[in-house]
Amino acid sequence: MITDEPLESVGSIKVKLGVLVGASVVVAALFATIGDRAGMPLWLTLPVTVAVALAVTQWLARGMTAPLREMTHAASRMAAGDYGQRVSTASTDEVGQLARAFNAMSSDLADADHQRRQLIATVSHELRTPLTAQRALLENLVDGVVQPDDAALRGALTQSERLSDLVGDLLDLSRIDAGVAPLRLEEVGVAQLLRGAVAEAELGSRTVHFVCRVLPEDLTVTADPARLAQLVANLLDNAARHSPPNGEIALVATALDDDSWSLEVTDDGPGIPADQAANVFSRFGTGDDSSGGTGLGLAIASWVCELHGGSIQVLPTPTGGRGARLRAVLPRHTTTLARSATVPSTQPTTEVTMTTTPARPPAVPQPPTGAATSAAPDRAGPPPFTDQVFGRFWPESGLGPQPQLLIGALLLGLFASITLPERRIGLAVGLVALLAAALMLWASKERRSPWAITCIAVGIGLTAMTVLRATEWIAVLSLMLAALLLAATVTRARSFVSIPLSAASWVLSGLRGLPLLGRTLTATSRMPLMWPVLRTAAIAAVGLVLFGGLFASGDAIFGSWAQSLVPDLRWDSIIARIFVFVFVAGVALAGAYLALNPPPIADLDVPRGAPVRHRWEWLVPLGVVIALFVAFLVAQATAMWGGHEYLRKTTGLSYAEYVHQGFGQLTTATFLTLVVVGIATRKAPQQTASDRLVLRAALVGLCVLTLAVVASALYRMSLYQEAYGYTVLRVFVDGFELWLGLLIVLMMVAIVRLKGTWVPRAALLSGAVFFLAFGLMNPDGWVAQRNIDRFQQTGKLDTYYLAGLGVDATPAIVAGLDEKQAACVVTWHMEKSSDRSDGVLEWNLGRARAFDATQGKDLTADPAFCRQFGDGFVPTGSGSEIFD
Repeated sequence: MITDEPLESVGSIKVKLGVLVGASVVVAALFATIGDRAGMPLWLTLPVTVAVALAVTQWLARGMTAPLREMTHAASRMAAGDYGQRVSTASTDEVGQLARAFNAMSSDLADADHQRRQLIATVSHELRTPLTAQRALLENLVDGVVQPDDAALRGALTQSERLSDLVGDLLDLSRIDAGVAPLRLEEVGVAQLLRGAVAEAELGSRTVHFVCRVLPEDLTVTADPARLAQLVANLLDNAARHSPPNGEIALVATALDDDSWSLEVTDDGPGIPADQAANVFSRFGTGDDSSGGTGLGLAIASWVCELHGGSIQVLPTPTGGRGARLRAVLPRHTTTLARSATVPSTQPTTEVTMTTTPARPPAVPQPPTGAATSAAPDRAGPPPFTDQVFGRFWPESGLGPQPQLLIGALLLGLFASITLPERRIGLAVGLVALLAAALMLWASKERRSPWAITCIAVGIGLTAMTVLRATEWIAVLSLMLAALLLAATVTRARSFVSIPLSAASWVLSGLRGLPLLGRTLTATSRMPLMWPVLRTAAIAAVGLVLFGGLFASGDAIFGSWAQSLVPDLRWDSIIARIFVFVFVAGVALAGAYLALNPPPIADLDVPRGAPVRHRWEWLVPLGVVIALFVAFLVAQATAMWGGHEYLRKTTGLSYAEYVHQGFGQLTTATFLTLVVVGIATRKAPQQTASDRLVLRAALVGLCVLTLAVVASALYRMSLYQEAYGYTVLRVFVDGFELWLGLLIVLMMVAIVRLKGTWVPRAALLSGAVFFLAFGLMNPDGWVAQRNIDRFQQTGKLDTYYLAGLGVDATPAIVAGLDEKQAACVVTWHMEKSSDRSDGVLEWNLGRARAFDATQGKDLTADPAFCRQFGDGFVPTGSGSEIFD
């Protein structure tokens, strides 16, 4: 069984850290070795190894630092007045010991706080009534409503006496709450004590009759006479207040044996119901308080009994009788329970300090306070570590467990582990990508906006490149662009900073979503149907493997069917499938979390800063850049009009060499122009109309010059391609330069409007559309066709480069060259005598067209002919084949 703290039995934090580090290193090394032995690529082995090592670390570290975080959280709550905080841990190490000490401290503080609140509640509750009555009486005396006669003065005296008694009771209660009270022990005659208490009680205004008996008459005990008098006084006062006029109250003191004696008080009142007998000795117990008592007398009587080592209880009323019967049982010699200490006195006395643990009374109405209290520990605890790291800039609120997303990601990983290993890019890759995107969009709230619909459409087109094109780098870049579009969609990114951050957020979601993943796993494991479903699936799998294996080995036809359906289960294949499962499921889970809880980066951008004070501060540097652009264009015009001879005379270069020399620099200059425009719009003042006019004129002028540079770069590349032929990279750079030119045009529109918040999204979408168009044009086939056309015109052909093109170029090569010529190029790609086609899951249009184009062709290369053809490249047949 998995516990909350896998290492809770280890008694040292140092040993725990050693086990944690060692286990993580061993697991990481093991997975890296297994991946390498199984031939897994680094881009798949590295993230899976890191993910598994982090998972092992996270699992082993569960509970190690949680008590520290809980103590930090609890301490902050206790500082606000909530002393009900506790730290839960079963660890036996130093952190666990600290947690238990913290809980003990918290309990002591809670008790002290409870006593303080109880005293405040008692004072506020009990002093209000007599003070109000006394104030009303005195106001009536001052206003002349009541005459200052004996009755009025006696009423005022009665209220003062009640206040005095209440203050005394409260002082006694404070001793009860403190748990420490002194006893001054001496020999006490019980008969004399009771007669004195009765005499004081008879001085009150209540018309009741007291009957006192002591058995034996000379009964003496060792006790604190003041406390005993307090006990008897409270019992008599309680009985008198509840007895009817002329009622009788009986006091009976009896020696039970040599060690104890009892005091029983009986009255003629309504009695105490049996269901309330246990509470009458609590503060403000459930008895009737209509007689004007403080509600504290019996609580004090109980405390005096406990202080002497005795007890008090309510006896049942005899059948046919009435009234309440209270009986206190006390030791005759309290010294057997006391710890003695001598104090100065006129008589020989012994002072005893009794430490008691008073029974906690029921809760009383408490005054409102600024801090909420809690009787139970706060089980919510502090936020997880990832919440503390990411919480400030990536909060998570109101997210409950997501079992649907978890199950969807796991099923997607399972599907990928079955369909992807040992298959080339094709239909299965596209299906996995589309299902992952569907899972993210299902979790996102942004899937219905026009921007989202547009990005989804372009993303589907990019994903289709995995089926339409056999060239791997095109398929991979298409998937990466589609992922960027998806991340920008779910995060609502709209700036040049937030769009790249949206892709980074996908990676960080794997860490940010760990708390939600933990809550989801816990909730999923508690689902009523989870374990029955897993158990049923396991039993079904055992039956499938057992009987399927028997039938497959016993029947050839059934065995062929099973072989076509069951994936390869060699050990290296199993390792590959495990790696793919972890990778795809992890990417899908991270993406789903990103869609469910996107970070607030939609409008995140570089701070604008304060604009410069003077116009010339930005205009002069910009003017220098514009002057350089003008000088460059003049040089270009000179080279164009001067011709080849002028160029060779001044530079010593041919025209082809000249145009090739600076293409990369021109592309970089075009890109940097966009940066210059962005800086200028932020730093240039725009308060006045003239400021805005100058800004528009300067930046539009720079953009126009940049478009001229773009045209120059494209012209240079076209001349170079005419001289040296076409390559996929040159065609891609042409397209990239055209896209930069489009961005310059978009920037010009934004400059004229002085509003460019839409430009980043337009740049992202146009770039994705450009690459989609680039993939749809089949660059390998297009380049092959252009080079074959050039060969037919000039007789020059770079067969080595042509042979290095992807499978998508095969139809153009076979169609443009005769069989003998084509064999010198195509044989490099394909198996000799191969007639194999892709299966359904790895079907790809590019490979299918290449296969169809080569059917019925004799493409056996003739080395002697190939040495004379083109640049003399001779295929060896040992290169990468398109059909294996």
